[in-house]
Amino acid sequence: MPQLPDDLDAVAVRTWCSLALEALGRERAEIDAINVYPIADGDTGTNLYLTVESAAAAVEAVFAAHETGATAPATADAVRAMAHGALIGARGNSGTILAQLLRGMAGVLADGGDAAHLRRALTRAADAARRAVAHPVEGTVLTVAAAAAESAESAAGEQSDLRTVVHAAYDGALAALAKTPEQLAVLGRAGVVDAGGRGLVAVLGALVETVTGQAPARGPRTAHGKAPTPVDGGSVVGLPVGGTPVEGGPSGGFPAAGAPVGEGPLDCPEDGVAGPAFEVIYLLEASDEQVTRLRARLDALGDSLVVVGGDGLWHVHVHVDDAGAAVEAGVEAGRPYRIRITHFATESGHDLRVQAEPAQRAVVVVVPGDGLAGLCTEAGATTVIARPGEPPASGELVDAIRRAHAREVVLLPNDAALRHTAAAAAEQARTEGVRVALVPTRAAVQGIAALAVHEPDRGFDEDVVAMTAAAGATRYAELAVAERQSWTMAGICQAGDILGLIDGDVAVIGADVPATARTVLDRMLAAGGELVTLVLGEDVPDALADALEEHVREGHLAVDTVVYRGGHQRAPLLIGVE
Repeated sequence: MPQLPDDLDAVAVRTWCSLALEALGRERAEIDAINVYPIADGDTGTNLYLTVESAAAAVEAVFAAHETGATAPATADAVRAMAHGALIGARGNSGTILAQLLRGMAGVLADGGDAAHLRRALTRAADAARRAVAHPVEGTVLTVAAAAAESAESAAGEQSDLRTVVHAAYDGALAALAKTPEQLAVLGRAGVVDAGGRGLVAVLGALVETVTGQAPARGPRTAHGKAPTPVDGGSVVGLPVGGTPVEGGPSGGFPAAGAPVGEGPLDCPEDGVAGPAFEVIYLLEASDEQVTRLRARLDALGDSLVVVGGDGLWHVHVHVDDAGAAVEAGVEAGRPYRIRITHFATESGHDLRVQAEPAQRAVVVVVPGDGLAGLCTEAGATTVIARPGEPPASGELVDAIRRAHAREVVLLPNDAALRHTAAAAAEQARTEGVRVALVPTRAAVQGIAALAVHEPDRGFDEDVVAMTAAAGATRYAELAVAERQSWTMAGICQAGDILGLIDGDVAVIGADVPATARTVLDRMLAAGGELVTLVLGEDVPDALADALEEHVREGHLAVDTVVYRGGHQRAPLLIGVE
């Protein structure tokens, strides 16, 4: 049995993230099913899962950087990575608030992880999350977070250790969650507790398991360890108001996925008025002063405004009718990126496509830039953009498979580093009844080749074999800029050198992009080929493509060349030869 931590060190933070991800994975569908506020779009559980998945991946990256060392990372590095990962990967209203909660905790836990620091961390987290929401509403995750902090503070004393504090925080959150239907009318009408609050309880439950080695019971403990009676004659956690268990619900009384959620307009704020049409989310690089002005402008445009972050990096979430104006406000405030716009009428949990008959087959493809995303979308594929330094998590791939809404899906990861992530996503989708084939494409040009031979009308296995063969017959290369002096298979490179990588290995070291590209093409075409594919980064001039196309035509008469614009991608030039 592993030794239980006396304080929250880096290893404990890593364990907490892992257990929280497992807990949200188990409860995701049930949390989605009770999501009725502020929009009944059925995605709170999924959004919380994706947010924690990003946090966990960031912590794992910190540990991976210390694999060769004898000691674990510093606690400060782990908690800051957790907070940063949650910030950049936050999804939806509840995910954005959770990111701020983790950021608030990290600011204290970086200085220590004992009981006293944890109490202060929970208090700072609750305060920071409440300040981040433009118009806080009781009966939501904010209420649950505040109750957790208050209960943790009440556990203060000479004998209060870390275990006492985490149990108190969990019990306080659980009791507050039970009261949410009494505080928010839309929850009471639906007979459910707040979905975001339930997700937070799952995260705190994972913290209890991290510290004590045992998952907490679903009911809060009293001082004598007994479960309490319903609060004020109302409900215990997960039970409809009045104390009657949801018929057919899972253990603990939570409404099951697909359970009825009452009558009346549940896809709107408490007053029953229909809400805005779009959810707009983006990361923003901006100063505190600029963000203050941005808050005021977005608050006038819509509702459900949450702006979290700090130190120049922010995560913005708002519901508006004019999505363009919300993005424009971000452009005026700083540099927005990873912009995500969702139309509630067509992309929510009540998507008309979900109600319709699913397609027989679809292709989901990971692409390195906006340009290839447009190309693949035109070809009928569902795309996931892998931005520089931000590879997609398995949850994003599962989400894309769901959006494809097909009985059969071919998944093209287009990156060797995404092999395990894509395999995990495929396995998850299979548990949901989707037949998924993973074609192990290692580069975007292999994905383009596979997509070019895709024929949805032929048999699934036949189609997968043809796509796999096309990808396997495509050699791939890319140009990169050396960041430092290093040994490579082609010799020693210096910082600033242009590297030509063929099939993942450095084969050419050059002084400039055009000459290096020509050398790489000649080496690849020496083994034969019929078609060259060039994918240009956003800063590469069209003249380079013209020059390389002419170079191929002069040296290899029977070889054709196609050129695509990849947009903002890691490599200035991608090359494929098939």
